[in-house]
Amino acid sequence: MSHTTKGYLLAFAGVVIFGLTLPFTRIAVAELPPVFVGLGRAIVAAVIAGIMLSVTRSPSPVRRDLLKLLLAGFGIVIGFPLFSAIAMQTAPASHGGVVLGILPLATAAAAIAFAGENPSRKFWAWAIAGSAAVVVFALLNAGGGEFYGADLWLLGSIIAAAVGYAISGDLTRRLGGWQVISWCLLVMVPIIILPVAFTLPEVNWNASASAWLAFAYVAVFSQFLGFFFWNNGMALAGVARAGQVQLLQIFVTLAGSWALLGETVTAVTFGFALIVAFCVWMGRKA
Repeated sequence: MSHTTKGYLLAFAGVVIFGLTLPFTRIAVAELPPVFVGLGRAIVAAVIAGIMLSVTRSPSPVRRDLLKLLLAGFGIVIGFPLFSAIAMQTAPASHGGVVLGILPLATAAAAIAFAGENPSRKFWAWAIAGSAAVVVFALLNAGGGEFYGADLWLLGSIIAAAVGYAISGDLTRRLGGWQVISWCLLVMVPIIILPVAFTLPEVNWNASASAWLAFAYVAVFSQFLGFFFWNNGMALAGVARAGQVQLLQIFVTLAGSWALLGETVTAVTFGFALIVAFCVWMGRKA
């Protein structure tokens, strides 16, 4: 198995984990404050990360990597989790998943600016085609052409995630996938600890088991374990190429929205899934 193929498979595993983030976030914010869900999940993940770094005696990052870890952290520890949690207060998870369909294109653009990659014209053609298919799907099916005020928060989450992914993928080549997300979490703790602490009086500690299980998922899987696969996938296949696997994330999100929230998913979904999968496959070969 080639490094590129292995990278695509690892990226897909990450996408499956990330694809359930919005449905679980929507379940959590129905009973818990969005800031607590969006930033508190990183506190939980940081505790696990700190234990793993200590047990494995992983070396500390060098000074030149600290700024990049901070920038990546602002994207994937603060920006995306917080903005998406706020958005999920008012927008359906299925709608959010469709809007996030342009994240692969944003990630490819960020790969140029932050990871020094230069995808081919054919790659861009397939990337744009796949993104266009997702946008058409949004208008015809999940979103029904309706825009939500939450879309601005989702747009912010897209920008934050794209930058964070690109920098993380670049750092993973030197530091390792799980080490990068672990250090990102730890360097951000001093920044997020106070906002989380201020939300504690508002937390409904008697919230349902489903709300707490949803919070546990986004803390352990979305904020930590998913990056084990995702960062290594980007390092092996390239940030831009691995990022195109995210085009399939919308369908994981829609399946999760249907199974967990009872949101409607039409048969049109499967046709678009095939179109998007074809674009990802052709982009891989470009």
